[in-house]
Amino acid sequence: SGALFGTPAYVSPEQAAGAGHVDGRADQYSLAVVVYEMLAGERPFSGNTDLEAFSKRFNETPPPIRRLREGVPESVESALTKAMAPDPDGRYANIGLFAQAIGAGAIASPIVVHTTRPTVSAAKSVAVLPFTNMSADADNEYFADGIAEEIINALTKVQSLRVASRTSSFAFKGKTEVIGEIGRKLKVSTVLEGSVRKMGNKLRITAQLINVADGYHLFAETYDREMEDIFAIQEDISQAIVKSLRVILSEGEKLAMGRASAVDVNAYDYYLRGRKFFHQHRRKSLEYSVQMFEKAIEIDSGYALAYAGIAVASSLLYTYFDRRAVNSIQADVASRKALELAPDLAEAHLARAIALRIGERADEAEHEFEAAIKLDPKLFDAFYFYGRARKYQRRYADAVKLLERASQLQPEDFQAPAFLGGSYAGMGMRAEATAARRRAVKLIEQRLDLYPDDARAYNLGATTLAKLGNIPRALEFAQKSLSIEPDDPLVLYNVACLHALIDKREEALGYLERAVKNGFGHKESMANDPDLDSIRKTPWFEAIAQAMSPSD
Repeated sequence: SGALFGTPAYVSPEQAAGAGHVDGRADQYSLAVVVYEMLAGERPFSGNTDLEAFSKRFNETPPPIRRLREGVPESVESALTKAMAPDPDGRYANIGLFAQAIGAGAIASPIVVHTTRPTVSAAKSVAVLPFTNMSADADNEYFADGIAEEIINALTKVQSLRVASRTSSFAFKGKTEVIGEIGRKLKVSTVLEGSVRKMGNKLRITAQLINVADGYHLFAETYDREMEDIFAIQEDISQAIVKSLRVILSEGEKLAMGRASAVDVNAYDYYLRGRKFFHQHRRKSLEYSVQMFEKAIEIDSGYALAYAGIAVASSLLYTYFDRRAVNSIQADVASRKALELAPDLAEAHLARAIALRIGERADEAEHEFEAAIKLDPKLFDAFYFYGRARKYQRRYADAVKLLERASQLQPEDFQAPAFLGGSYAGMGMRAEATAARRRAVKLIEQRLDLYPDDARAYNLGATTLAKLGNIPRALEFAQKSLSIEPDDPLVLYNVACLHALIDKREEALGYLERAVKNGFGHKESMANDPDLDSIRKTPWFEAIAQAMSPSD
């Protein structure tokens, strides 16, 4: 009819012009204007007069929203810009695609409605620092570290409590930073610190939960007990934290946190030794961790977690450092035993899934990953390894969901967003891929501030920077990783990927050959990693791939 129906500030250009044919893309435009205003606090078009502001929509796109609100994800910015294109043909074909684009890069989080303004103390989050070893024997440090890690693992079972990861908390080991600064860096409201003195069978453990905002103790306790009481002490400390933060536990969480351990304490001691070396993720440390887990089993043959530890450590050895068949066989046998002993243990299902992956039994591995996640919805490693498996299978949409969830569980982890970027790229979602990679680089820089000799951070940072177009810095990161770990197969593999990405093929093949000679055995990445596409069809590459068959 030529008449304008709609609120002038929100109508689409075609509506404002009185076009004869107006479809759902006009509603998409109006919705985008509303979302823009909700996020930015102002409308997308402005002018000295209403008429001037009204006329801008006919031939202009709005200012990028991130100029007004830096915290808005890049994917949301690009979605809003496209939805508010002056020409309807420049917008999304339908509202569903607009919704998908809006949500693609955003991290899902629960919606909380507050009837009163929340206070700082309402944020339920905690970092457990490594406990100080006060024992006369300096070698007992593994025991102090292990206690802190076990408390972290127990608290992680609580859905409504955010717990800083072991990696982040342990970055402050041996440092003298004040609690307020630690809380700020780890983005937590409370910090648990403590000490352990071990003399023969006697233990003295202290623990203090400190409020970051004012430095006051929420609780402080000293435990003078026997070694046999170690599990009860850990449970007491975990429960005290939950009580102090006024966290309400579900029945399932109570069972998960209070599950009595029937493990022999001497076996547990060896298990803690194994865990300490497992986290170093080097060939020698993984081999030593397997030895410690085996000693734990010699003492307690029913120790499911120790079997799971052997399975995962052996799988990592086989995949990245030592592709002898003995490692894959050991992973298979130990993971079967862990599952047999504890069918309701998430870590046992995860260990089995990882072992099945190296055995190229993808369907069975999928079932075990799903079981692990169902048993423990906050088990970071389950989402991370499952997401990477999906990425290598080129099931990118699944990989995105899993890796986004992993990033939610450990926001400080740099690996998940780096692989997430590749998953988005596989789906053709460039803006989302770039946003994820930028997030990864930022986290890598934060990681290197805490761990300046982390070869893995430099190594993964190199390929991520290359994909963002920063080639000089990528090469600098690669060289730094080689200076720290010159013979590490995984480091060499990623340096090969970097050179393949920047089309330095001879260098890429040379580094790849060295990686395989040194034990790299991840066949799936060799076959499917898009970083290697530029060299995959060369005779040299084929010869390297053939050399990867497992040795006895």
